[in-house]
Amino acid sequence: MTLERIQGLILKMVRRFNETLHSGELAKATSVSADTIRHYERIGVLPKAVRSSSGYRIYPESTVERVLVVQRALRIGFTLSELAGVLKARDAGGAPCQRVFELAQQKLAGIRTDIVALKHTERYLKKVLTDWEVRVRRAGKGQKAHLLHSLTDAVNDVPGRTKFRRKNR
Repeated sequence: MTLERIQGLILKMVRRFNETLHSGELAKATSVSADTIRHYERIGVLPKAVRSSSGYRIYPESTVERVLVVQRALRIGFTLSELAGVLKARDAGGAPCQRVFELAQQKLAGIRTDIVALKHTERYLKKVLTDWEVRVRRAGKGQKAHLLHSLTDAVNDVPGRTKFRRKNR
């Protein structure tokens, strides 16, 4: 049996012993930018990285899973601020599961509110389009129908006008 040189094999073996990643490697492994990794560290989503003698950030390999958890939580509506608080509590030995559950319930309530608001907007837009169809026909081809100006009157006449909530960031 002979040992063959396989490109990347030695590096992978060294990685297993090393079990650390530079910020660029962590970014690549999690499909986010290195700037995102630095931002996460700055706001407390990631713990402060150890620095190499040359000043590079070095993260434990377990940080990959943490970044992926953060990305999944962002997709369902958690903010970075909320995640920073939860993860800091967990890092300090706490069990912030109840807080996470409550935040998720709030996210769901917010989504339901948004759905109601979107349905109102849909009904309103259908009425606007019906009005605009008449205005465009009346104005004739190539003539101004003042469609956007008509929204001023229409918006002021809408009872129970709803506004969409904004995400806290």
